[in-house]
Amino acid sequence: MNYEKVVRPTSGAMMLTLTLALFVISGYGIYYGIRVVHETNVAQPGALYIILSSLIITIASIMCGGFFVVEPNGSKVLLLFGRYVGSVKESGFYWVNPFMTKRPVSLRAINLDVQKLKVNDLVGNPVEVGCVVLWQVQDTYRAAFEVQDYGQFVALQSETALRHLTSSYSYDADDDTLSLRRNTSEVAQHLKEEIQESFNLAGLKVLEARITYLAYAPEIAGAMLRRQQAAAVIAARQRIVDGAVGMVEMALQRLTETGTVHLDEERKAAMVTNLMVVLCSEQAAQPVLNAGTLHH
Repeated sequence: MNYEKVVRPTSGAMMLTLTLALFVISGYGIYYGIRVVHETNVAQPGALYIILSSLIITIASIMCGGFFVVEPNGSKVLLLFGRYVGSVKESGFYWVNPFMTKRPVSLRAINLDVQKLKVNDLVGNPVEVGCVVLWQVQDTYRAAFEVQDYGQFVALQSETALRHLTSSYSYDADDDTLSLRRNTSEVAQHLKEEIQESFNLAGLKVLEARITYLAYAPEIAGAMLRRQQAAAVIAARQRIVDGAVGMVEMALQRLTETGTVHLDEERKAAMVTNLMVVLCSEQAAQPVLNAGTLHH
């Protein structure tokens, strides 16, 4: 539910003109009252002018307390004796009841940098993670009155949401499961939605939320690095073997189709072994010349 009520107060320029006019009139009234007393030596008419002029000066002075300015992307929340009157969100120079309290609330976009936290991911590995949250006030009433300090509220809720998000995903995954390292866009969207859910209470809007730092905790970083290296080596070996098998099959098929040589099963096995060694070896193959036959 939206409790905010946007109002447009009286123009400050018009009321400033009126206030200055009252000061001028009261000043002239005091001068005229003193002159009457001096010229007629009768205190009563002159004293009346002086009293009325002093009252006008007092009223004009009180009216000066009603002027205020709203900057671009700023706002003022108006209170009259503890009762919410409305919010002024349009920039300009205004005047309201001098007894109103004018509480400023910024509508500018604000960056919050959540420093890296140590959290266990979905599988229990300790990871260090940090994020940045871009947010702004959307409902001035809720930001001013629903929470004690919406700036502190933003910092605490963002940190809580980041901790919960990190514990909901694994750092990395071997299958198609979402992970913190690979699925950055999906994780960022989830983080934004989770923060927004808690921000609704304070009338705040999340413009963007992204993870800015992600790494294994130092105590397991070395072991996880070796694990990643081993996984990379296994994946590379698997691709090499798949490619070598395909090349051997193609070579045997071409030799059979063209009839270049006729190989029995034993010679085919030897040829396959030699080709697989050459294609899968990490070092360059060293050719060996066979001066005899396969059987001698």
